[in-house]
Amino acid sequence: MDCKKALTEADGDFDKAIELLREKGLAKAAKKADRIAAEGLVKATVCDECGVGAIIEVNSETDFVAKNADFQQFVSDVANVVIKDAPADIEALKACKMDALQEKVLTIGENLQIRRFERFDNSTVNVAYNHMGGVIGVLVGLEVSEGLKDNAAVKELGKDIGMQAAAMNPSFLDKSDVDEATLAKEKEILLIQALEENKTAAKPKPEQIIHKMVDGRIGKYYEENCLLQQAFVKENKVSVEAHIKAVAKELGGEIKLVKCVRFEKGEGIEKKVDDFAAEVASMAK
Repeated sequence: MDCKKALTEADGDFDKAIELLREKGLAKAAKKADRIAAEGLVKATVCDECGVGAIIEVNSETDFVAKNADFQQFVSDVANVVIKDAPADIEALKACKMDALQEKVLTIGENLQIRRFERFDNSTVNVAYNHMGGVIGVLVGLEVSEGLKDNAAVKELGKDIGMQAAAMNPSFLDKSDVDEATLAKEKEILLIQALEENKTAAKPKPEQIIHKMVDGRIGKYYEENCLLQQAFVKENKVSVEAHIKAVAKELGGEIKLVKCVRFEKGEGIEKKVDDFAAEVASMAK
C-alpha cells in the first residue's frame, strides 16, 4: 500500500516514487533490478598476448538461446573483435562482424542484439571477472608501477575488485566522482528523513544539529555507493581503497584503481511479461 500511495503521488513515475519512499524511511535503496529483465550474455575478457580487455553484452530473446554453446562462442568472438579492431561504437562493431551476426540470427532463429561494450587498452593491467555464467561481468583496470605488471598478486587483486563490484554494484568508482546534483539530492533526502525522525524523538534536536547529522550520514552514502570507499568483501574491517594500498605496500610498488566497468545482463531493459494462461486460452479457442 505504501508503494501504491507513492506511485499515485508521483503520477506513476517509478524514480520519483522510490525517492518519496526513501524520504519517508520506507525504502532502504533505490534499486531497480527487480523490474528489469532481458536474456542474453555478458562477457568480460582480457587478451593473454596483448593485455587489452573488453566487456560486452549481447541480448537474445530467450534464456534457452543464452545457454546455447554456439551463442556463447559468438559472444566470445565478438569480444575478441572489440579487442583486435578497437571499434568506436556499436555501429562500427556491427560493421566488423555484420556477416557473422546475420549468420547467427539465421542459425539460431532469434533476434540477436549487440547492445554495448567497453574496451581497455594495455596502458593498464586489466583483469576480467565473470559471475553466474554471464549474468554479470566486470572489467578492472589497474595502474601499476613497472615491476608489478606481470605480478600474480596484482591479477588476484584485480579479480577481488571485480568480485566486489559484481556483488556490491557501486554507482561510482570514488567519492570524488559523485556529481554535485546527485550529492545535493541525497542530502535533501537525508535531511527529510532526519527531520521526520526528529518529530517523533523523545528529545527533539535543534535544526542546526540535524544538518550536522546529515553531513555525517553522507559518509555512509559514500561507503555504500563508491567502490573505493566500500568495505572490502573479503575483509570488511578495511575499505577497498585501504586494501589496495596494503597490497601495493606488501609488493613494494604502486597500484591505483583507475577504471572499472560492470555490466549486468538486461540492466535497464524493460522486458515484456506475457500472460501464459491467456495465451494458452487464446490458442485453445
